[in-house]
Amino acid sequence: MHVAEIFLKDWRNIEEMNFRPDASTNIFLGQNAQGKTNILEAINFASLLKSRAGKETELIRFGESTALARIKFFKAGISHELAIEISHARRRRILLDANPIRPRELIGKLNSVFFSPEDLFMFKGSPSIRRKFLDAQISQASPIYFMNLLRYNRLVEQRNILLKKIRDKAARETELELWDEQLAFYAEKILSKRLASVDKLNSLANCMHQKISARKETLSIVYNMRGLDSQENLAEKFWELLRARRFKDIQNGATSFGAHLDDLKFFINGRELKLFGSQGQLRTAVLSLKLSELQFLKSETGEYPLLLLDDVMSELDAERRELLLEFLSREKIQTLITATDRAYFPPQTSGKFFFIGAGRLTE
Repeated sequence: MHVAEIFLKDWRNIEEMNFRPDASTNIFLGQNAQGKTNILEAINFASLLKSRAGKETELIRFGESTALARIKFFKAGISHELAIEISHARRRRILLDANPIRPRELIGKLNSVFFSPEDLFMFKGSPSIRRKFLDAQISQASPIYFMNLLRYNRLVEQRNILLKKIRDKAARETELELWDEQLAFYAEKILSKRLASVDKLNSLANCMHQKISARKETLSIVYNMRGLDSQENLAEKFWELLRARRFKDIQNGATSFGAHLDDLKFFINGRELKLFGSQGQLRTAVLSLKLSELQFLKSETGEYPLLLLDDVMSELDAERRELLLEFLSREKIQTLITATDRAYFPPQTSGKFFFIGAGRLTE
């Protein structure tokens, strides 16, 4: 996959910006709060509809009514144009090749991997952070998985509403049968895909981690299924567990186990990273994980995704920075990097350098 052109208008502090990124490495230099991250955020939003903003309308430049991100890219050799308009007055509009599409149809169109210093908190943060990380990667590779995940989460919400009604004597317990059957059906699809994907990510991440750590460390990823201890007959066992926990779920008004509560665990040389990992091990592990995401998406889609690195060079030592840049150059991965200092990049670094000040871009 290759991004050919990026156009932004009234996005955060960017009044208007239009540029053609290099096919390899693109480095955006500038002081903090000048607009570097806003470029990466716009691309990530066009890829996954994710941003740092609490509300989408916060992405619109102050005093303006709309914000626009338009990206021209090639996927499997075919040219596409994706446009997203955010407005204070109406719903978000998404156009792919001039045709309107729904948000759920966007996932998997413009694949990207986003890496920022906040990713260091993935290992020690809440399980929801790790689930979102995993779901984002699988969804980009498999639109079917994304649709099944939406259905599963909706069923959990509806089941929880019914549980509260039963607890309040406003519904009968027998009404759970239909919801439980559907929930078990989609749970099996979600869990099966997650388990297979974690198995692949585990292999890729460990291979990368051994290279980065000079084969001093091994990294392993384990999918922790809450309430289930076997991968066989998942739908049947899930349904049985729903029935066994029905009384507890009614009391609490919530479904007490399932894919919406599962977690990922990471281990370095057999010791859990969350509990025993040093700062250096956390940095190495997250770098290994992000590089394995690239490999995972390539193995699933046939092409590397776009890589977005937001101020991560300051978090890596010189050896890891050089290793990262060499890997990206060798694999010909199109990358957009933000940084505050040119010194983070060796003199032989290839690609384009851009300079950003007050939301304006110069080469």
